[in-house]
Amino acid sequence: MPQLSDFYGLIIWIYWDEDKSKHKEPHIHAEYAGKWAVISIPEGNVLEADADFPAKKVRMVQTWIDIHAEELMAAWALAVRHLHPTKIRGLDK
Repeated sequence: MPQLSDFYGLIIWIYWDEDKSKHKEPHIHAEYAGKWAVISIPEGNVLEADADFPAKKVRMVQTWIDIHAEELMAAWALAVRHLHPTKIRGLDK
């Protein structure tokens, strides 16, 4: 599971050995302070999350997805083929 980015305490991952029946659409996993969320790309919809994952951090990830939608879709295409995607710059870089 390659780490794609990190910014403002968020760590963004993309999994490649995940059960595809659970989340079939392209998505990333965001972690913040031990909490997690699964967010679709490029739409930015929250597919699943800890109940107390901060809404402000969700909006931050959604903004990041908006900015990097093409790169994220390219990363997804690589990950489903079990190839390492390139890291993507965070919001604070």
